[in-house]
Amino acid sequence: MSSSSLILVGGGGHCRAVIDLIALLKEHRIEGILDKKEHLGRTVSGYPIIGTDDMIPELVEQGHRFLVTAGQVNASSLRKQLFDAIVQAGGLLATIVSPLAYVSSNAELGAGIVIGHGAVVNTGAIIGANCIINTGAIVEHDARVAEHCHVATGAIVNGDCSVGTGSLIGSRAVLLQGVRIMDNCIIGAGAVVLRDVPQGLTVFGVPARPLMK
Repeated sequence: MSSSSLILVGGGGHCRAVIDLIALLKEHRIEGILDKKEHLGRTVSGYPIIGTDDMIPELVEQGHRFLVTAGQVNASSLRKQLFDAIVQAGGLLATIVSPLAYVSSNAELGAGIVIGHGAVVNTGAIIGANCIINTGAIVEHDARVAEHCHVATGAIVNGDCSVGTGSLIGSRAVLLQGVRIMDNCIIGAGAVVLRDVPQGLTVFGVPARPLMK
């Protein structure tokens, strides 16, 4: 099977982790990385930063596939912006699933997803486009994770939960079965979420409570 030519968009720590996944899969050939102008000429895990996201239309014309490899620590706006730029230019997005992860044949995956080592996506789960399901994370049966979300390391999204667009489920956070997380929420690391979380809210703690500003 011939490998496809791949451009990574974003050159930080998440990019390095994704490069390791790609090396295991042997399905893609990384041609270069797009990042900030001041990083031109640098390398990430041995791969060159060849330009900025302004090059996306040109690289689409050359037939490359793409993957957003900017991380998502809080807001999803940068990852969404880069994803939209690729889609608007007519680019094709790769989906990367670690060979050490389990993804049910009855789960649905959108475009441009990264699923890390030891992650589990169980039967009936739906993962929207441009999501990160990070190392050791679990998305249980019939859960729904919308576009541009990050389910961080060791987090658990239990059965029949839903996670709204652009939300972050922090490391080792746990969502009780059936909980609804609305759009653009941040669930703090280690939080235990027992009830629905309204749009745009940040919660933390056990049980999870809103962050007081």
